[in-house]
Amino acid sequence: MRTLFRHLPTLLIGSVLGAFLVIGGSVFADRSKTGLTIPFSELRTFTEVFHKIKSDYVEEVDDKTLLENAIQGMLTGLDPHSGYLNPEAYQEIQIGTTGEFGGLGIEVGMDNGFVKVIAPIDDTPAQRAGIKAGDLIVRLDDTPVKGMTLSDAVKIMRGKPGMSIKLTVVRESEDKPLSITIVRDIIKVKSVKNRILEPGYGYIRISHFQTRTRHDLKKAINALRKKSQRPLKGLVLDLRNNPGGVLKAAVDVSDAFLTKGLIVYTEGRFADASFKFKARPDDLLNGAPIVVLVNGGSASASEIVAGALQDHKRAVIMGNKTFGKGSVQTILPMNNNAALKLTTARYYTPSGRSIQAQGIQPDILLNKVEIASVGQEDDSRLKESDLAGHLDNDKTGQVGETDSNVSNKAEEKEPLVKRDYAVYEALNLLKGLNIIGIYQ
Repeated sequence: MRTLFRHLPTLLIGSVLGAFLVIGGSVFADRSKTGLTIPFSELRTFTEVFHKIKSDYVEEVDDKTLLENAIQGMLTGLDPHSGYLNPEAYQEIQIGTTGEFGGLGIEVGMDNGFVKVIAPIDDTPAQRAGIKAGDLIVRLDDTPVKGMTLSDAVKIMRGKPGMSIKLTVVRESEDKPLSITIVRDIIKVKSVKNRILEPGYGYIRISHFQTRTRHDLKKAINALRKKSQRPLKGLVLDLRNNPGGVLKAAVDVSDAFLTKGLIVYTEGRFADASFKFKARPDDLLNGAPIVVLVNGGSASASEIVAGALQDHKRAVIMGNKTFGKGSVQTILPMNNNAALKLTTARYYTPSGRSIQAQGIQPDILLNKVEIASVGQEDDSRLKESDLAGHLDNDKTGQVGETDSNVSNKAEEKEPLVKRDYAVYEALNLLKGLNIIGIYQ
């Protein structure tokens, strides 16, 4: 890793929007030579507005609130992922690395002033209550969401385990808003799950990228070998509805199946926002074929893994176009225990593709198939390109079709290949790859 990151304690791709986050202190070099000037005229306008609000607004507003709102507006006006993190929000954004927090269990983002669900987390109260990717949350209990910041909405949704909250949800496939009551719980996200599909063929789902994901992935592969009682002939790696997580985990998961070459790199406005990660010479599957399942809920870290394995032709990517979150956010701590989350770069796949607002296009696009246990196609899923003010892709790319909605139900008695069409197709493809010996 470059000297830039020598003192950084945590690198994240994720948080509530699956954003690529770098958490650290003095990240950037001296910018004194960039011709930075003070816009006195604009500052006079700001001071005038501040004074008029203080003197004429219908209610008294304290200086701290006004200034924090001004800072927040300055940052959110840049793009959907930049923002000001007060001390509580700064602490909150680091929770994803532990895999345990109190709340409902959903990844959310802001869309035109409302809270929109990117993906429900597996085996959580929100997922069990029927919350779906693409749902628009318009009311929390009796409080309208319109006008709230994302951090305010998240703060309301989180709370003591056992306490309930009523969400009023607008879903494109429904004629009227839905009222869904969810009981809060301690959310313990198990990022890696595994099962045998057939003798010799394994299935691993990664729901989040956490600090222990590579360790858990290695354990899962060993468990699959033991269950199968033979070397694995193929693996289905399920990254559907995986919104992101820890950068190192995404790099490590890619590295687990690659033996050489670039995994991911970033390019920013300044040289010290650019860095590269390369693979080490080991492969946990010894070259056995891999099919990676993705959809519109696969974002950031998931896209890094899918893009790396696709570019190196190490895996076949199957499903639907991913979210398209390809920008880098740097967390810059402030003296008041708050922080800035500032977009500083874009990340690229090994071949130089920018994922920003485009996503990863699968090698095999799954058509819409209606299966009762999987659920109906949901065209309302939020994508990066849907977010107001999103960064443009600085490289051309193909825009694919909308993705399929995926059921995230808990373990069921019925075999996964019979109730999940994508897994069924992935298994058939693995068998075909073994027959023709393409990976040998």
